[in-house]
Amino acid sequence: GAHAVFELPRGAAFGERNAAMVQWLTRKLLDELGDPQERYALGEVVHFPTPDGLGRYAGVVQQVGSDGSVQFDFNHPLASHPVTFEVLVIGVL
Repeated sequence: GAHAVFELPRGAAFGERNAAMVQWLTRKLLDELGDPQERYALGEVVHFPTPDGLGRYAGVVQQVGSDGSVQFDFNHPLASHPVTFEVLVIGVL
């Protein structure tokens, strides 16, 4: 029955937004990493393979260029936001 609220200040949970994490990728690179027929839409979340191929990371489409290049935001969606966790213990195993 214990109840607690933990409030983390802005940036403490997922870090601050980093302008360097907003990047343009060429259409050629996107074709190499995925489906050459893919069309990207604003706000869409796109998953990319890590360099070692063992994991994935995501970017959000910010802009689509007339040449097919796409600007992605690779910051965590909650970067620079305060985060509140509320915990209620309902049982102990």
